[in-house]
Amino acid sequence: MWRVRRELAVFKILGALVCAGLGVHWWAGDDFRGVILAAPATVLLAAMGLRDVLAPVRLAADESGITVVHGFAGRRHVPWESIWDIKVDVRRRWGLRSEMLEIDTGDYLHIFSPHDLGASPTEVAAALRRRGT
Repeated sequence: MWRVRRELAVFKILGALVCAGLGVHWWAGDDFRGVILAAPATVLLAAMGLRDVLAPVRLAADESGITVVHGFAGRRHVPWESIWDIKVDVRRRWGLRSEMLEIDTGDYLHIFSPHDLGASPTEVAAALRRRGT
């Protein structure tokens, strides 16, 4: 079972509260440009934090297959025989290396970042391949 780290969810919610506080402060001070910046940031961070609270487990594996988060906080079970490919997409840009776990089921491509999994996508892919065989 791979899940979002609790610290990330807390930071997102705290960030939303800070942005909301700044928005109220700027509203009271008649700085509408600040409000225009703070309002979308508040909504985005609050939605991301809420998703982390509602669906902290992004990927789970058992004998019958995997369960993935689908949509905002829904879940979808995928049997092992429906999984076409499990791979890690590694990219380098501006001196940084990023990894994304890709699980191809034919109909859907489920993509997970290290933040979604709370672990390295390379390690998760290896564990899934061992479990699925």
